[in-house]
Amino acid sequence: MNAAVDPTLHLRPMQAPDLDAVMACERANYEFPWQEEVFVECLRVGYNCWVAELGRVVVAHGVMSVGADECHILNLCVHPHLQGLGYGRRLLRRLLGLARRRGADTAFLEVRVSNQGARGLYAAEGFCEIGTRRGYYPARNGREDAVVLALAL
Repeated sequence: MNAAVDPTLHLRPMQAPDLDAVMACERANYEFPWQEEVFVECLRVGYNCWVAELGRVVVAHGVMSVGADECHILNLCVHPHLQGLGYGRRLLRRLLGLARRRGADTAFLEVRVSNQGARGLYAAEGFCEIGTRRGYYPARNGREDAVVLALAL
């Protein structure tokens, strides 16, 4: 059900001035979004932090750490009004390409059990379920499990 990716989508490294738009996207998507301080720290320590823009509007963002021959996709978020258009896929592929160039041979991530859209994307990109983290995410009525996924790069 994905439409063709808009050719005007531009991917680039995240910068501190992007944080207002990144936080707006986080808040539009999640009841329990990352705090701005987490993004600030990810930028400070040199994680791979990227945004996707349509024109000059940030519509998606991703954060990934790379080390010890593996990468961890920590955050991948597309504005809810633009999901299903291939923007998340392009951003994910960019992050995985960066990980390969930095010597990672395996990618890992966690995703909410209930997030069927993201789980479908990751499965389509070749990620396989390797486990579950019980109570990993905050939820309205307590905690929600995370599915742990891996991809050989």
